[in-house]
Amino acid sequence: MNKLVADQADGLRRLLAPTQARVLAVAGMGRGAGGTTAAMNFAVALVGQGRNVLLLDEHCRAEGSACEVWDIDPLGGLVDVAAGRLTLDGAEVRMACGVHVLPAPPAAARGTSQGAADPRRFWHDGVVVIDAAFDGEGRLSPLAQCADDLLLVLQPHPASVTSAYAGIKRLHHAHGLKQMRFLLNGVVDVQAARQIMNNLAHAGSRYLALSLQAAGWVRFDPLVSDAWRLKKTIAEAFPASHAAVDFRRAAGEMDQWPWPEVAPLQAVA
Repeated sequence: MNKLVADQADGLRRLLAPTQARVLAVAGMGRGAGGTTAAMNFAVALVGQGRNVLLLDEHCRAEGSACEVWDIDPLGGLVDVAAGRLTLDGAEVRMACGVHVLPAPPAAARGTSQGAADPRRFWHDGVVVIDAAFDGEGRLSPLAQCADDLLLVLQPHPASVTSAYAGIKRLHHAHGLKQMRFLLNGVVDVQAARQIMNNLAHAGSRYLALSLQAAGWVRFDPLVSDAWRLKKTIAEAFPASHAAVDFRRAAGEMDQWPWPEVAPLQAVA
């Protein structure tokens, strides 16, 4: 009966959901984990599925950031739009693939209230993807904290999994998060990846009372580097590649993710 009630409640939230954008924060758990790769490819894949997508780049202009990879220099950032200095159209860059990109470096937003910087104020449907940057203590920015979903990206080898689990514990204690999703990137052995996903989900539930939900895996693909040299994502440059197919599958499954009962910003307003 409880599951029936929960399913009915989620069905109601899905019915109301088209009136509000869904906000997804994507963060790499360690250097080279592929957080930006995942954020950009999710954005491209979602556009391909008919979504209206805004990518907020918290790493703006750093090496390997979305703005650097796509070789763009937007006229403004999220803080300019939030303050009314620029319109969204005047600040962002629309890529040929259809993704809208807006810089959102956390340092520039200091002193701005969380509510004022909420992208739902000006992006009313579709999806907002935040390429999230951790601070020096491994915490999320206020912008990333307002996301409906947090997707953590990690590599499928022991050192990365151990480091990621430590980071998950920090996030859990710092922000009181009860649910996170994770994506394995650079997978060579799919069966081993499934075992890692099961083990990580079990550890989160048993030791942290935390729901860690697998969002799938992306196979290792050397074409990712080739796409980067072309200033494109693999989803743009090589849409039939293994990694591009995997990113599209993972992004497509977002439709099955339950909506939060209360958007984070509404909860603290």
